[in-house]
Amino acid sequence: MDDTRHTLNELLVYLFNYILAIEEKNLRDQGVDLSMTEVHILEAIQKSESNMMSALAKRLMVTQGTLTVSTSKLVKKGYVERVKDEKDKRIVRLHLTDKASAVLEVHERFHEEMIDKALNELDVDKEQELIRSLKNIMKFFKEKY
Repeated sequence: MDDTRHTLNELLVYLFNYILAIEEKNLRDQGVDLSMTEVHILEAIQKSESNMMSALAKRLMVTQGTLTVSTSKLVKKGYVERVKDEKDKRIVRLHLTDKASAVLEVHERFHEEMIDKALNELDVDKEQELIRSLKNIMKFFKEKY
């Protein structure tokens, strides 16, 4: 059992590091001039029900100050726009530009290829086992955070 635990630990650590490194290389190869952190901010804006800074900072598990600095860079680069809320002018919402949408398409294709590869040789029952195991790992991280 020790060997299984060691192997699983190595796989998870290496997977995490490889995904980030290879994903960033893939973006560079596609001509994207953003860091993975910046791309993940764009993704959070895209997927968030609330595009307010506080909600996005919480989703990304960073402070609002950290998000503000990163967002300012994305605004300067033309990927994000700050828009004042029509009802409450104190609220600033973040919106993606067409330039950001193009980056997110590249990012999504990478993820689709990665998932296709992971599921390529699995039977349906094994897919469910994999999902259950990964959900357990995610639960562990959420509890620790």
